[in-house]
Formats: sequence, C-alpha cells, structure tokens
Amino acid sequence: MTNHDMTDTIETERLVLRPHRAEDFADLAAMWADPEVTRFIGGRPSTPEESWARLLRYGGLWGLLGFGYWAVHERATGRFVGEVGFADFRRGLGFDGVPEGGWILMPWAQGRGLAGEAVRAALAWGDARGWDRSVCIIDPDNAPSLRLAGACGYQETGRLTYKDHPVVLLERVRR
Repeated sequence: MTNHDMTDTIETERLVLRPHRAEDFADLAAMWADPEVTRFIGGRPSTPEESWARLLRYGGLWGLLGFGYWAVHERATGRFVGEVGFADFRRGLGFDGVPEGGWILMPWAQGRGLAGEAVRAALAWGDARGWDRSVCIIDPDNAPSLRLAGACGYQETGRLTYKDHPVVLLERVRR
C-alpha cells in the first residue's frame, strides 16, 4: 500500500516517471555501483546496502513530503533510465525546506536528451503544485549537469562546500 496516486506518475514522449518500487532495487543498485555514474556524486560507488537505504529514503520522501524521486523508464522498452526528482535532505546549506532537484542516469542513457526530458517533466509537476522555487547542488566539474540545470532555468547563486567537496548552488524561480 502506498500513498501515491496517478498524479505521481508522469509520461513524456519517450519516458515514464513513477515513484520507486521494491522491484527497482536491482537497477538502482547497479546504477549507483557504477564509478562513472557516481564520479560527481559523492565520488565513490555505493554498496548494495547504501543503495537499499537510498531506495527506502525515496519511499520516505513521498510518504512524508508528498514529493520525491521517480524511477525513470523508457516508454517503448521499459528499460531503466535512471532517477529524477526532488528531496529535502536537510543538508544545512541554507535551503532546508525548499525542494532540491536531482537527476542521475545510466551511462547508456546519457547524451540522448533523456535527462532534459525527465527534468522538465518533473519541474512542470512541481510548478503545477504551486512551487515558487527549487534548488540543486552540482559538482563544479560536472559540465553536462550544469548545462542541463541552466537549460531548465536554474541559475547559479553561490559556491559551497558539502562533505568536503565543492558544489555549485543553483536556484530556479518559477516564471
């Protein structure tokens, strides 16, 4: 039993975004164990235990906050693409309580416009719920993610250190 309704599932031209399920664990764990994927997110692959905790956290976000991360799949094939969504991780960086956007894709899915399609759909979902703003933090060396953030309306508002790593803080204000 979940607290989700059909409005939590988003379909785009090529993608289906839906809240995670327990059966997503194998795909999620494989993605987060890939050093190419985690290079700019924490700098090290996740263990299966860490990936399981992440999956549980995703469910908790939806249950407690009414928003969270979606598992993203190709509409045509059902293949796992990655994750996109929002959280409030209470990082203590000055934006607690503001939805924090994030996205991560499998290596095969990168460079095909899928991240942009998914992020725009997620942002439209937040806009439809009346969100005034969202933020994101990105490693300053992650040029593709910074380009995507800019293309989706995020603008740099500062540079911070989070867990001993430099990050760019970006904010998107609803137009």
